[in-house]
Amino acid sequence: MTVQHEAPTSGSGGAGEALEVWIDQDLCTGDGICAQYAPEVFELDIDGLAYVKSAEDELLQEAGATTPVPLPLLQDVVDSAKECPGDCIHVRRVADGVEVYGPDAE
Repeated sequence: MTVQHEAPTSGSGGAGEALEVWIDQDLCTGDGICAQYAPEVFELDIDGLAYVKSAEDELLQEAGATTPVPLPLLQDVVDSAKECPGDCIHVRRVADGVEVYGPDAE
């Protein structure tokens, strides 16, 4: 992934910052809420866990794999992080790695 999409980070320091999302599969409960909110970004695999997808729609199964958060899907990704029963979805700024949405958000 060479293209980063710009996304506003309301309340977390300046609009227009590139964000990325990743899932901690150790905490994933497999409920699939994320895939319901943002199927372009999240997908459940055959193992019953959720993973992020690349911009080319490929499932990224490596531990800690990240994908850019496309601006049009920002609210869906944020809602996924908020509603996730496993608290396993992390959205962070690309520039400094600070989590802006998710269980470790400041």
